[in-house]
Amino acid sequence: MDFNLFRGLTNNKLCFNLLLMLCFFVFLCSGVIGSGLAIFSKHRIQDTFLYRYSLNGYPYMAHHGDWFAGKAVGMAILNLAGLTVNVYVTHLHAEYSRETDSYLPHRVVQAWELQQFIRHTSTGADVVIMGGDLNMHPQDLGCRLLMSYTGLRDCYTETAKFDGCENGITLIADNLFVGKNELIPFEKGIRIDYILFKGSSKTNVYCDFMSTTKGSVPGHPLPYSDHEALTAELRLESKIPAQTGSDKTQDTPTEKLAELVDTLTEARTEVKVGLHCAERMRYTAARTGVMGLALLFLELAIAAVPCFTLGAEQPFPRISFYLLAALCFVILLTTSLLYIFYTMELKSLQGAEDQMRLSVGSLQEKLRGFPVAQPHNAPQRSPVEKLPSALDAEE
Repeated sequence: MDFNLFRGLTNNKLCFNLLLMLCFFVFLCSGVIGSGLAIFSKHRIQDTFLYRYSLNGYPYMAHHGDWFAGKAVGMAILNLAGLTVNVYVTHLHAEYSRETDSYLPHRVVQAWELQQFIRHTSTGADVVIMGGDLNMHPQDLGCRLLMSYTGLRDCYTETAKFDGCENGITLIADNLFVGKNELIPFEKGIRIDYILFKGSSKTNVYCDFMSTTKGSVPGHPLPYSDHEALTAELRLESKIPAQTGSDKTQDTPTEKLAELVDTLTEARTEVKVGLHCAERMRYTAARTGVMGLALLFLELAIAAVPCFTLGAEQPFPRISFYLLAALCFVILLTTSLLYIFYTMELKSLQGAEDQMRLSVGSLQEKLRGFPVAQPHNAPQRSPVEKLPSALDAEE
């Protein structure tokens, strides 16, 4: 997703309008075939960084192409009127089947790495804006993991005014570039593209307006893309010290912490499922490779028979040995590459599962040590508030 940031300073309120076609541009390259992410900005981009996800699907699923595209998250840092604004753009692995989603563990790990990347790179930012194609429904595990851990808020649910497709869907059935089978069982469409935001301890952020395109370009029969474009207008206000924490009225810290533990436990379960599948596929690749090696040794043994039997002739045509040898080498090469790939996948999944396990343990310790009751305006910070951007939507 491309971002364009316009700024207007009126009545000491800083307004941002995310639109297209701006002055400054950065293209963050990723992938085998030159894919990547782009950010457009009216204001000068001070710094950029790209992080490529450790899991991006499977190279042999060439008809899907996600592995070749190289899914990643890009970051651009802007300085607007003394405020540090971190802008993130990303694209996660697609969901090709809702019922049999073999890529779910990969997408969960991508969401986990995305929230880690945002949390660890935005600690000094006054405003955080993240947008892109998450390829997840709002209530999907990856979305819940991302938003609960980072405190990011959804422009669609937070906006004061919305103009666009029904329910904010961005992959609509009326789009000529969208196949009907992609939307099963959602007849009208799905919402998988997002603009998320959050403020900080000294800046409040509000979404005043959000809109989406509605299919075809006005005056033309075709749309710009298979996804509808998103536009959001964000209003920033300096936070008065007395107002700090005034927006935290929806859930108590204990409820937020318990919800985060449940979400993270569910994510660990999905990653473990991916681990078992990867182990099974690696075992299959190893077994097939051993069979190919045994076949090659058998061919060599048959070819060596005339050497040990004087005067005997080779009973098989020479071309048969050449074809069989070529088949054996193809099997050995393919299975070796698959074994290496599944080993790398296992390490990435295991690493993510280990990180989640440590995080769950840390959160459970905080949950056990959380006071049963607290004064409404307690001066001391609770253990939950010490989590960096994990439960605080404003810090």
